[in-house]
Amino acid sequence: MRYKLDVHTHTIASGHAYSTIEEMARAAARKGLEILGITEHAPGIPGTCDPIYFRNLHVVPREMFGVRLLLGAELNILDVNGTLDLDEHYYRMLDLRIAGIHSLCWQGGTREENTAGMVAAIQNPWTHIISHPGDGTALLDFLPIVLAAKESHTLLEINNSSLNPVRHKETARANNLEILRLCRRYEVPVLLGSDAHIAFAIADYGFILPLLAETAFPEGLILNDKPREFFRYLSIDEG
Repeated sequence: MRYKLDVHTHTIASGHAYSTIEEMARAAARKGLEILGITEHAPGIPGTCDPIYFRNLHVVPREMFGVRLLLGAELNILDVNGTLDLDEHYYRMLDLRIAGIHSLCWQGGTREENTAGMVAAIQNPWTHIISHPGDGTALLDFLPIVLAAKESHTLLEINNSSLNPVRHKETARANNLEILRLCRRYEVPVLLGSDAHIAFAIADYGFILPLLAETAFPEGLILNDKPREFFRYLSIDEG
């Protein structure tokens, strides 16, 4: 598979990443990507950018070095109601909206309550992608999540960073295998995400590849080499 897009990455604006937008775009071009998503952490994460950052994204070119940029946010799912930490006023300024659970700002409950919260975030019409649903931060039932994603045309991410042993996400491997098996069974497309916090890690899916092999996951359900299908699935203007 020739990867053409990676849409979950962070720059220095997120506070704990190490490359600039220009450095990320140059690296994406060197790796042959057509599309790079830069999705800074939303305010629930300590040290990230102020909301005014997202208001000013209009000044950034949407193409650099032959790579189309999608500039957005990784929003935080805050609670079992699926509440996100920016509002519609900001959503309209973003090319791409990812939502995920992060331990630093998550108020969870039972497995059933957590699952309901994620399903609510999936069903939020502004959500394009759910980041690292299998990383184990919250106990979840994955069948209703996969079925909700299919119905809502919200993409579930298989996240490379959370599978890195240095992250000590003890259940991430088993959880992501379950998500892949369910997505294969119900023919739900997925997106591989690097979650790169430095330019060198863009489109690095090395920890995911063994899981794809183990589940014999169909390439046809992976959208990283299918930009047109990616845009169409999420109802994003191809530009």
